[in-house]
Amino acid sequence: MSKKILVLNTGGTFNKIYDPILGELIIDTKLSALKNISDKWQHNLDIISIINKDSLDITNQDRLELLSIIYSSEYENIIIIHGTDTMELTAEYINDAELEKNIVLTGAMVPYSIDATEATANFAMAYGFLQNNTTHGVYISMNGLLMPYKEITKDRNSGFFIRL
Repeated sequence: MSKKILVLNTGGTFNKIYDPILGELIIDTKLSALKNISDKWQHNLDIISIINKDSLDITNQDRLELLSIIYSSEYENIIIIHGTDTMELTAEYINDAELEKNIVLTGAMVPYSIDATEATANFAMAYGFLQNNTTHGVYISMNGLLMPYKEITKDRNSGFFIRL
């Protein structure tokens, strides 16, 4: 039997869609990407949408709200969809709370609405990891890597997450 997983959607590139009126990419608050992925799976996922911002706009108040939801949740296994620019800051913030939970932050460099491959792969890695992981901690799943958040970083020159 698969473990139940809570998915906290904070926004980020993973969720961006093109708005033809504004002529720009915006955060899709209808959870289209996550619904498209989860509709194809028969898994125990509960999805909550909070914050709905590009990660460059996420504040410590937003991180506190996220932490409050994680802390009060009955779930031991949590995936956080997050923008890549400040994913590491949020991971550190959550880790500092010393929660006894398994938390994986993931996202995408390219919106799901433009190319679903990367977002789906990053999410699937996070899901599979949580099904088998028994060590509490905060992890990042990006670009084929899944490791403790202190061992991975966004390389802005290559446009990929890399091992430290």
